[in-house]
Amino acid sequence: MAYVSNIRMFVRVFELGSMSAAARDQRTSPAVASARIAELERHLGIRLFNRTTRRLQPTENGRLFYDGARKVLEAIDEAEAAVMASTRDLRGTVFCAAPLGVGRRFIAPHVPAFKDEYPRIDVRLRLSDRKIDVIGEGLDLAFHLGTLEDSTLKMRVVAECPRVLCAAPAYVTARGDPESGEGLAKGRHDCLNLRFPGAPEFQWTLVTPEGPRRYEVSGPFESDDGDVLTGWALDGRGIVLKPIFEVADHLRAGRLVPVARATPPLPVQLTCLTQHRRLRDPKIRAFTDFIVARCRADLQRETEALTI
Repeated sequence: MAYVSNIRMFVRVFELGSMSAAARDQRTSPAVASARIAELERHLGIRLFNRTTRRLQPTENGRLFYDGARKVLEAIDEAEAAVMASTRDLRGTVFCAAPLGVGRRFIAPHVPAFKDEYPRIDVRLRLSDRKIDVIGEGLDLAFHLGTLEDSTLKMRVVAECPRVLCAAPAYVTARGDPESGEGLAKGRHDCLNLRFPGAPEFQWTLVTPEGPRRYEVSGPFESDDGDVLTGWALDGRGIVLKPIFEVADHLRAGRLVPVARATPPLPVQLTCLTQHRRLRDPKIRAFTDFIVARCRADLQRETEALTI
């Protein structure tokens, strides 16, 4: 097993381009990662990486070994999965990521029930509104809310999530209701944007009588945490674009009210992304099926309970 662990570490170092990143991915220290690579190089009698103070570059032999190493690990993973599936004794660890709002509301509450049903499977749940690199971060699956760029990942649609433009009553009293996207685009309103480092200028896609149209919006506040934006909206600081499930309680209580109803936002798609080869792992398939079914039921109840 030590040799297999060394190969697995090599593959992650090769893919991530960093000893420290691979160590984090494999839940160990950079020193252990470096020792495993060195041990593998001694066993093979070749150098796998050229090391400098700034870069870690695979050698030609390293590139050749990577192709075979990937096939070896995939064969081992498939063999282990087949044994677990045949004995129905699912075990191991599932690494999952999700946006903050989705994870808190629809995934985290069901993880204990999944653990009760599959006591030998551990779950590592990572919540963040930033863009997730499923392959680079060594995740088994990730939930994604929004438009998906071209991807080599397997995509499973969980649900279509209606969205709403809304603001606090105090904001509407002070600044008025923009009524449509035209009022937003003219810069007469403060829009609360979800933005990450390096993101382009923000646009909201709204439905007009002529079809979907993008409006450039701006405002004095931005954050990479969707719940922070909700808090600012509740404080009367601007207009926020949100999936209905994230603000349903506030809408029902009147703490937020819909605005710009003439041009509502397009729904957003919630999807589950998985590496193709990981889908063959029965523990990952079991976790995905379990959570997706409950997410769909929860989202349907939440949406049906509120009519905008």
